[in-house]
Amino acid sequence: MVIQVASATRALQEVAVGLLNDHLGHCVLDAARSPDGAAVELSEVAATIRQVMRL
Repeated sequence: MVIQVASATRALQEVAVGLLNDHLGHCVLDAARSPDGAAVELSEVAATIRQVMRL
């Protein structure tokens, strides 16, 4: 049972990393297109990274 929980946890962490990767790609593209919005996008990226690091 413990091995199954560990496997499920690892799988969810991989999903989180994939979501973060997609999110970063969109944020970086949006920031590149709109220099005025770069600060907002970067603070959103930082908040997302903080959330993922809490896993």
